[in-house]
Amino acid sequence: MNMNKLPRLLLLFLLLALPWRAFSHAASMRMDHRPGAHMAPVMATSAAFGPKDRLWTVSADDGRLSVRHSDDLGRTFSTPVVIDAPAGSILTMGEDRPTIALGQQGEIYIAWTRSLPRPYTGHILFSRSVDGGRHFSTPIRVHRDDAEITHRLASLAVDAQGRVLIAWIDRRDFEAAGLRKEAYAGTAVYYARSDDAGASFGPERKLADHSCDCCRIATARAPDGGIGVLWRFEDADDLRDHAYALVRGESVTQPPARATFTGWRVNACPHQGPGLAIAADGTRHAVWFSARDGDPTLWYGRLNPGQPPDDLLAIAHDGAAHADVAAADDRVWIVWNQADAEGLKLMARLSSDAGAHFGDARELARTATDAGSPQLLLDRDGHAYAAWDTADGFRLVPIAGAVEP
Repeated sequence: MNMNKLPRLLLLFLLLALPWRAFSHAASMRMDHRPGAHMAPVMATSAAFGPKDRLWTVSADDGRLSVRHSDDLGRTFSTPVVIDAPAGSILTMGEDRPTIALGQQGEIYIAWTRSLPRPYTGHILFSRSVDGGRHFSTPIRVHRDDAEITHRLASLAVDAQGRVLIAWIDRRDFEAAGLRKEAYAGTAVYYARSDDAGASFGPERKLADHSCDCCRIATARAPDGGIGVLWRFEDADDLRDHAYALVRGESVTQPPARATFTGWRVNACPHQGPGLAIAADGTRHAVWFSARDGDPTLWYGRLNPGQPPDDLLAIAHDGAAHADVAAADDRVWIVWNQADAEGLKLMARLSSDAGAHFGDARELARTATDAGSPQLLLDRDGHAYAAWDTADGFRLVPIAGAVEP
């Protein structure tokens, strides 16, 4: 680590970590690629609703990748089906965790980062089930590049035509710039697409240069048949706002454009990726974290790429971390982790007018242990649930449908 960065890193660590247990697993320092560097483990479960509102989860359990389902909203689960991945090779540091999505015919898609011998390096792997989760295919690498470098933080989405898209953080351009003795801020965002329900993936393509190297990517299905992608970028002056692009079929139909303008400059990485939901009318609802001027804040806004978001709202401040958002008709839900002296609370704010106004924050659940980033899920009737993986176990927490602002 560059020692002249240390005072700024230490300041950010004090800012983020000391008041909040929420950041015990979401550290405040740039990824350290040296052997022996350490980051606390996180909860590593993702969830999705399938046909007939069957809940599916994928978890990294003791180095194994396990898939379960529940037909009673998470009260009981099936016997796990283990995907044939090498034991202990699943990277779950920071915001990295296996991801899950469902296809149009009930296909179950799983993507994750396979850990490689060099610290913080990995490959993005993929497996699918086409028989209702009884069997999963032999994992395949979704990118052609086989270098032992960072390919991680996979985000998985399925478009309206059933095409599978996986986006991830990729370090190949940073490495190439280093060989040319050129500066290169951050990493890059790459993606690969499958047109045959996950049987194979086409060559990867670069979506954008200069992404933050340790913040998760958000993807969401758009009503026009595309997939919206939102990520934290990094420029040469340490600006850490977000960019948005739309991928439709084989094309990037909306090129990357700056989408948030909170202006946080920091020579460190917050391990705080954004959340994205695209409503049926195309409205792009987003949540993200910033600590500009020493004020850690979760923000909400309706994205207007290239310009500041509409209806910008500070959702929560000290102790708030890892938000997600969902939208259906005029209803918008936001959930996040909130730390206090007794542990972590799962919090929510709700809007019934498409994000123009939100009701007060309400507590949904609490744990005295640790918890991963909450996920917002919608069932086929538009009911909202928070999938919350804690050290005490996985929880599916229902959320009321609407409130008066």
